[in-house]
Amino acid sequence: MFRRHCAPLLRRLLRAYPAATLVGPRQCGKTTLARSLGGEYFDLELESERTRLDLEWTRLIEKKSLLILDEAQTYPAIFPRLRAAIDADRRRKGRFVLLGSVTPSLMHSVSESLAGRMAILELTPFLVGELTTALMRDRHFLLGGFPDGGVRKPSAYPAWENNYIRLITERDLPLIGIPCTPQVTQRLLRMLAALNGQQWNASDLGRSMGLNYQTVTRYTDFIEGAFLVRRLPAFHANLSKRLVKAPKIHWRDAGLLHATLGIADTRALHSHPVVGASWESYVIEQVLGLLYAMGTPHTASHFRSSDGYEVDLVIEIGRARLAIEIKLTTNPTRADLAQLDKCAELIGATRSILVSRVPKDAGDSKRLSCGLTRLLKEVRTLGG
Repeated sequence: MFRRHCAPLLRRLLRAYPAATLVGPRQCGKTTLARSLGGEYFDLELESERTRLDLEWTRLIEKKSLLILDEAQTYPAIFPRLRAAIDADRRRKGRFVLLGSVTPSLMHSVSESLAGRMAILELTPFLVGELTTALMRDRHFLLGGFPDGGVRKPSAYPAWENNYIRLITERDLPLIGIPCTPQVTQRLLRMLAALNGQQWNASDLGRSMGLNYQTVTRYTDFIEGAFLVRRLPAFHANLSKRLVKAPKIHWRDAGLLHATLGIADTRALHSHPVVGASWESYVIEQVLGLLYAMGTPHTASHFRSSDGYEVDLVIEIGRARLAIEIKLTTNPTRADLAQLDKCAELIGATRSILVSRVPKDAGDSKRLSCGLTRLLKEVRTLGG
């Protein structure tokens, strides 16, 4: 079994709260992680499991073992019962783990019924640092991190990813209320894939689809809630320069992005026009996924001024502010470093890091040029 970065955090939260909610995309490993804790498991998507839970409820809440409720958002009636059970003995910790793959509906039920009684933790598909072999890590950028999408069996890609997208658009998104046909959603996903790494412009995207910008924004909210994409906000500060305020759109799993773009293998990826933007999204997801897994409070943004100065990722952790520029190259230039230095000065960064595929890391505590492995070590140190 792969060791998940967030497992220690999940155990800490269960020692501090009566319940914890583990959210994340469908089939990213939530069930496997939760069941590794022991206890009794119920899949609430199945009517037979709901009936069994109802009949055995009194026995279950009196037991000292953990109760794991999968796809909890599909069974809203469970939330009032959980609240009553928790309130009957608030001193007991680590009683329930809820799993959910669609954030908006689950979080609405949690906020209504279990506010203050439950911790919330997000699980991503496998991060590169969770993989056990160099071969797995090497193909992670192409295949992404879903356990069944190629991590264990590369031949599953891209058929698994295409089927996954079809499942999301035909089943999950309609269930949480996206008001369009699966065909429209799939078309929107293809357009979001083509725009990966670019500034979010709902008006332009809407015109290309024959929709208004409010509709496109609402649809994308649902897609973001299903953990397919993230909109990275723009950095804001009182600077002399005018700043671009639009967020950037990033796909969260590289394998889903590449399959949606029709990229079949590493050779096709390396020759594809989107490869640089894909690498940028990939690095950002590895960094933010690690921070979430460690439970490190942080803010993340991108920086761009109207006269062309930009930084792909700005991370703020406490008093530290990292300016991280991401380049898909083995030989970054002095101009790349000079540009980063200027941006770091503009935003008051405490450290600047140029991430590429350099064979050897170089730099100091103020300025660093390195590969992804070293970057993640630096992030882990800050979050520790």
